[in-house]
Amino acid sequence: GRMAIHIRRREFISTLGGAAAAWPLAARAQQPAMPVIGFLRSTPATGFAYIVDHFRQGLNDAGFVEGKNVAIEYRWADNQQDRLPGLAADLMRRQVAAIVGAGVPAAQAGKAATATTPIVFVIGADPVRVGLVASINRPGGNITGVVFSVDDALVAKLLGMLHELVPKASIIAVLRDPNRPDVERQSRDLEEAARAIGRQILMVNAANEREFHAAFAKVVQAGAGGLLIPGSVFFFSQRRLLVALAARHALPTVYNLREYAEVGGLISYGQSQSDAYRRAGVYVGRILKGEKPGDLPVELGTKFELVINLATAKAFGVEIPPTLLAIADEVIE
Repeated sequence: GRMAIHIRRREFISTLGGAAAAWPLAARAQQPAMPVIGFLRSTPATGFAYIVDHFRQGLNDAGFVEGKNVAIEYRWADNQQDRLPGLAADLMRRQVAAIVGAGVPAAQAGKAATATTPIVFVIGADPVRVGLVASINRPGGNITGVVFSVDDALVAKLLGMLHELVPKASIIAVLRDPNRPDVERQSRDLEEAARAIGRQILMVNAANEREFHAAFAKVVQAGAGGLLIPGSVFFFSQRRLLVALAARHALPTVYNLREYAEVGGLISYGQSQSDAYRRAGVYVGRILKGEKPGDLPVELGTKFELVINLATAKAFGVEIPPTLLAIADEVIE
């Protein structure tokens, strides 16, 4: 007797189970799984919380809030670029809805890892030149992004400012990041710009932190009157150390991002990186809502900022030309 009842109950449960299984599905359909965004960068996380904040701000503007209706997986390579492909593969295994390629090395690693998952890059280089997109207006494929700085025009401008600061300097030094994907092109741009103002240029390489000290020693030995530190994800991650070395050698130095001046750098001129990350957040939001990255034109930074650190100028005994002071967006006393 008991056996028969048991079987019937099981049958009853299984038919009910069929209906019951359908209910949570309907309920779940209204609550789709939270999309996950992969955020990939070649630097350490330290010193970059603010760019993540600006990226989140852009996501918020597009209607997405981390932890509420979107999740973000962060992967930082601690300035070891060879770790990027593994980190990108890891994000792909997590089946992320989109990847943010923060910096050229990360964007290239993302592009190598997937031809289908949307990628939004934030870089300070020409995306066509570094092989990320076919065109600015119609990137095509699975990738688009925001560019906050294209060096050609900028380095000429930075050299001009350095020339105004130290008009008597016959040699101007440039710190080069040999791992930067378009470093040769960057160097040619610089040499052309230096020729245009009749200055000799000294290129000094630094591929890692340990090479900074030797690079600065070389610059000082050569008698360079000023130093230009152009765009580099790696240099930027080491901005405090670079600014400290420029101070130790009292070497008038110009930089491409305002954050250098904020930590004591003499002068910075370039587009806003924070603004670029905010706009990348908006793009990711639009993609999560169904837009295709290939249809979204690459956005170019338009907002240039000149920041002058007067405290550093005083410490160096450098006279800031009134022409520069007059056009500064911000003067740090």
